[in-house]
Amino acid sequence: MTQRDPDPVFEALADQTRRAVIEALADDGPTTLSDLTRRLPVTRQAVAKHLAVLQDAGLVDSSGPVRGRMYSFTPKPLTDAMTWIVDVGAGWDERLARLKRQVERRA
Repeated sequence: MTQRDPDPVFEALADQTRRAVIEALADDGPTTLSDLTRRLPVTRQAVAKHLAVLQDAGLVDSSGPVRGRMYSFTPKPLTDAMTWIVDVGAGWDERLARLKRQVERRA
């Protein structure tokens, strides 16, 4: 299975309001645009734009009719991004271990 490109996830998470949207959906489950707007200190239009970015990154899914549409958190892309971070970190751990072994051999 191929992992998704993590860039859209990182770009989506770079914004504080989008992180607040994700937290609200993760904490409370599926909800409407109106309910999210009541929870956040931004306009309805701003919440709609943030939801669109989150949907493009695959972090949010929507269902139902336009009026009353329900939005829900989709954690899979976040998990893929975390896997990417762990893989990069493991690569650095290995490089540092090799460097340490080389330094110790020369000492």
